[in-house]
Amino acid sequence: MGEMRNAGIIGIGSAVPEKVLTNADLEKMIDTSDEWIRTMTGIRERRIAVDGEATSDFAIKAANMALQRAGLEPKDIDLIIVATVTGDMLLPATASIVQNAIGANCPAFDLAAGCSGWVYALAVANGFITSGMYDRVLVIGADLLTKVTNWTDRGTCILFGDGAGAAVVEPMEPGAGMLAFELGSDGSGASSLTIPAGGTRQPVTHENLDTHANKVVMEGREVFKFAVKIQGEAIERVLAKCGLNTTDIDMVVPHQANMRVIESAVNRLGLPMEKFFVNLDRYGNTSGASIPLALDEATQAGRIKKGDTVVVVGFGAGLTWAAGVIKWAY
Repeated sequence: MGEMRNAGIIGIGSAVPEKVLTNADLEKMIDTSDEWIRTMTGIRERRIAVDGEATSDFAIKAANMALQRAGLEPKDIDLIIVATVTGDMLLPATASIVQNAIGANCPAFDLAAGCSGWVYALAVANGFITSGMYDRVLVIGADLLTKVTNWTDRGTCILFGDGAGAAVVEPMEPGAGMLAFELGSDGSGASSLTIPAGGTRQPVTHENLDTHANKVVMEGREVFKFAVKIQGEAIERVLAKCGLNTTDIDMVVPHQANMRVIESAVNRLGLPMEKFFVNLDRYGNTSGASIPLALDEATQAGRIKKGDTVVVVGFGAGLTWAAGVIKWAY
């Protein structure tokens, strides 16, 4: 196949539901307060998909936007990867639904790595392109976590929002695009963040529906400790892989889960807060959509510019983590 190629992002897009759920709205639903939610998480509001809206609806919108900005047609895409844990259905893959809807003619599959999923998918796309197997890959992160939220659990229902983000990845000249990835998983923590019912371990029954076992169950303290530890470590490891250090970073786009987790990385790395892009106050935790949604906003706002060194980092169910260093190409 010849010399290995570089791969990078040439177009990015995102989509979120129109409906806004504020902390004040949550005060009317459960025993909580706007001040407590903002203090503990940094979230002020989130977007909520309404009845009849599915994950693919937002994945399709984000995909079309990314294609338009890349100046490409759906027929130009060689592969579609959708990172999601809330697909339209257990079967088929949401990626196949997206592929048909946008009019692409290519392979398509889903990838499940929780909130780390989009960075995992980006690393997979990078591998396909650098090996020469495919030229253009559409990498989508899309989740509607509010569809699997237990609205009686005040520890989790304040956290989640819905959305999608997509990026078009293609070959780049050496030194541009993706420079390194750091992926990991610690399955010993798998029980810390689950949707217990709906798979083969616990098929859905009337009994487990009554106990909300088909919704997100989280050991918040354990997940928080894991996130604080692994986020900084993953950034340091991925920088070392490409011979860079923290002073080389122009922007960090972290998974938008909790402001205190982001602040822990700010303190650990000794970087100013301005070098971290944050939009969780408006969207909450959108899982696989979190990082591409933030990347899109940061790019459109001019916070990320061509030639910038950008670090993306996620952590989530599994427990998984993923970080990447990107020399921004557009």
